[in-house]
Amino acid sequence: MRSLHTRLRRGPAALVLALAATLIAPVSSAAPLPSPAAAPFEILVFSETAGFRHDAIPAGIDALRTLGQQNEFTVTATEDSSVFTEQSLSGYEAVVFLNTTGDVLTDPQQSALQSYVDSGGGYVGVHAAADTEYDWPYYGQLVGAWFKSHPAIQQATVVTEDRDHPATAHLGATWSRTDEWYNYRANPRAGVRVLQSLDESTYSGGEMAGDHPITWCHAQGQGRSFYTGLGHTAESYADPAFRTLLLGAVRYAAGQAPADCSPKSGAATVEAESFTSGSGVQSAAHAPAGGGQTLGYIDNGDWAAYATVSTEGARRFTAKVSSAGAGGTVEIRSGTSDGTLLGSVQVPVTGGWETFTTVTTELSGAGSGPLVLRFTGGSGALFDLDTFSLTTEPATEAGSENVHLFYYPWYGSPAVHGSWRHWPQGGHTPPEDIGADFYPALGPYDSGDMAAVVAQHMRWVKQSGAGVIVYSWWGRGGYEDRLAKGVLDAAAKDGIKVAWHLEPYGDRTAASTVADIEYINATYGGHPAFYRSAAHGGKSAFYVFESLRISDWSALDEVTDTSIVLAQTTDTTKIAHFSGLYTYDGIAGATAPGWKQAGDYAKANGLVWAPSVAPGYLDDRAVPGNTTPTVDRANGAAYDKQWSNALDPAIGGSPSWVSVTSFNEWHEGSSIEPADSSPPGGHGYLTFDGAYGKAGEAAETAYLDRTAYWVGRFEGARR
Repeated sequence: MRSLHTRLRRGPAALVLALAATLIAPVSSAAPLPSPAAAPFEILVFSETAGFRHDAIPAGIDALRTLGQQNEFTVTATEDSSVFTEQSLSGYEAVVFLNTTGDVLTDPQQSALQSYVDSGGGYVGVHAAADTEYDWPYYGQLVGAWFKSHPAIQQATVVTEDRDHPATAHLGATWSRTDEWYNYRANPRAGVRVLQSLDESTYSGGEMAGDHPITWCHAQGQGRSFYTGLGHTAESYADPAFRTLLLGAVRYAAGQAPADCSPKSGAATVEAESFTSGSGVQSAAHAPAGGGQTLGYIDNGDWAAYATVSTEGARRFTAKVSSAGAGGTVEIRSGTSDGTLLGSVQVPVTGGWETFTTVTTELSGAGSGPLVLRFTGGSGALFDLDTFSLTTEPATEAGSENVHLFYYPWYGSPAVHGSWRHWPQGGHTPPEDIGADFYPALGPYDSGDMAAVVAQHMRWVKQSGAGVIVYSWWGRGGYEDRLAKGVLDAAAKDGIKVAWHLEPYGDRTAASTVADIEYINATYGGHPAFYRSAAHGGKSAFYVFESLRISDWSALDEVTDTSIVLAQTTDTTKIAHFSGLYTYDGIAGATAPGWKQAGDYAKANGLVWAPSVAPGYLDDRAVPGNTTPTVDRANGAAYDKQWSNALDPAIGGSPSWVSVTSFNEWHEGSSIEPADSSPPGGHGYLTFDGAYGKAGEAAETAYLDRTAYWVGRFEGARR
């Protein structure tokens, strides 16, 4: 996607002018205005059909070509699916599926499209794009919902739900138009930002229980997806208002016009029999049920998956159920039938298959994949599901992506890990006696406890105002690598991004570091929490700890076109082939040795400078007899001094990012994670009491709150 990154380097004024071109007033106005300041870009229009073929396809291609001529983008139209390779797609900023139908892509072509979108490309689906690739679950997520049925072409009222998006900003509150109105197999609302919906009272044949999205958008990996159910008739493509909708869709998907496409909070009702894959289940006819059918024939161990229903942000599950069988349990899972368990709810015996009741449960944990319902109970038939809904919360406001907290996932406890890990450092015996001078508010926790511990960590990170954690990683297949997916899931739930701290595992070389970066990018790069720096062309970020152990880093040239790789030093003669430098040292920040010179050099050479600040340093319980100097916290004054040094251009050299040592390195006494205000007695533990004038429990979060203060100062200075 190098072409995408190159073309997006535009000034904010140009972006405002380009966006303004889409904000044309009434729906009856003349043809869409051009965007004179728009950066040139290219889109691929794909219209292959393996089922019904729409007569409107040529009109749609002509309309998009005209829009391209008026708005500085190039249109390549094709019905040859062989173009779907990673190399070919990399030349386009967006791909438009224009009234495609049926199974049109081979498995390798599917993989190429998925990689393209998840790594930053754009997708636009028009009308019958929802009647495509039914056997590919990823496509169901990408388009948002699959076609189910439609009534005859007729006039209906389209309701504009969101006028902030460039595709709908020109529309009024309602829009009366004639088209073929699709019903969908599932309501996509829980996982997308709905831009337009249909008023089912204004036409005949609507089957979505009064909540009928027809145009929507959402993030997909690092990319963008837009779909509209409009566009069946050839006449649509001559309509100036519809053309403006298409223009806004293309410019959004191509990354040329920003838009908030995060789901709004709410609950979408899904017909349970509309599952996209399953085991042992099938539809059952019951007249009182919605649509006259339920999900039935459910036995112990059966499951049903819903590829277009995302679990991201899910907070509550509600279902309409019946049972003349044994009753049982519905497990709500993310991704697969044995994926992350978000919650479960008991289904009672209701006395008949057509006697319904409602069950509900709160959900916890971090869902990111599609919804899967797994069913358990006794022998024989258990129960039926008529409809269900997921209540979601909107995406949280993101913290500063310029402040990064070093995060350690290396702790283990017998309850989760089977034994103590890291807490006994220095010869101590947990749980009351640990190798740290402060005692965590969560106690000696397990880094694999995603629901209780890691979820709380992400809430605390959010409280700190930082938007990125730098994940300590000790090699492929290791303890931390195995936990990475769960941490990414938890981070995504609170809008936190994850960068990577490459630690000095045994036999690490420059070549193995390059392989590590490639592995991490390939394995986790499509996750919504994976950090990519918008200010640096969407590159991922890697901090290399103790980089001076290796003298020749020329191998990094293989990855620095896609990744930011930082050396741990202020010696600018030691950073050849790196993208920048950081310090990590939690002691040096008090005097900032070499910081200005490093920062000035980085700025002059287009490199990243990320000095590290710490609240203090004390490791005598973890490393008895260590002669390393210590830094007393001085009730917060030490942290303030390091932050002040970093942000003073005369001392800190104007950092690109500020890195914080650390969120939770307990053994070095540098953590801002809350410390217990009443730790176990008899071990000499310190507390945060007195920090910034706070005492007792109020002091536990003192360093989180002070970090938020400095984040605000840093962002204010940048602006």
